[in-house]
Amino acid sequence: MKALILAAGIGSRLKPWTDSHPKALVEVGGKPMLGHVIDRIIAAGISDIIVNIHHFAGQIVEYIRNARFMARITVSDETDRLLDTGGGLRKVIPLLANEPVLIHNADILTTFDLKKMIYNQVRSGADATLLTQHRDSSRRLVFDIDGRMHGWTDVKSGAVKPADLNLKDDMKLESFDGIHIVDPSLYPALQGYGKDNESFSIIDFYIDMCSRYDIRSLSLPDEDRWFDVGKPESLEQARHFISNSK
Repeated sequence: MKALILAAGIGSRLKPWTDSHPKALVEVGGKPMLGHVIDRIIAAGISDIIVNIHHFAGQIVEYIRNARFMARITVSDETDRLLDTGGGLRKVIPLLANEPVLIHNADILTTFDLKKMIYNQVRSGADATLLTQHRDSSRRLVFDIDGRMHGWTDVKSGAVKPADLNLKDDMKLESFDGIHIVDPSLYPALQGYGKDNESFSIIDFYIDMCSRYDIRSLSLPDEDRWFDVGKPESLEQARHFISNSK
């Protein structure tokens, strides 16, 4: 299995810091977020990692070079055009050598053991596994009692995707946690989704494909912590957590 870290984001919510730095290098506990994510991926047994770059790309390249991680790290350059989460994955498919890929947003800090997710993916044989949790968010993914994805809903407006989605009482409404595993069985569909160098969201892809493919939820255990450090308030919470954990 390989890994892809999505580190190309502009990070507009972290201005003014991101006016001169990439979001992926914001520090938590004295270490750039990208370093936290790489270390956790290596700890899960993955040593072949791709990092996509766009905003202040040179700073990320320099950091990777100087940090000397015990892994083979390849850069996917999106400096000419930001491809979003789906387009970024589509671009690196030729580098994956038909192996599964664990995808991790660079702004997600969690105590969750990625080995558990890899084990779950192998055991289930799903086309994709998404780490999710039930948290305060208006936009949710919809899963049945067996964890299979059926679509998306906005719990405030009642909007659903696909348009014919039938929300049943026993369905789970979960928020995506920015970590997922994609099996090579999905690569042909990804390659046929849109055009080369086209920007699109991986969530839009999952919504469009969930009726044809086995896309499943893995719920974040209650004992684990999760932070989206792309938000200023969550960044401070993550820093406080790391500081108290030392």
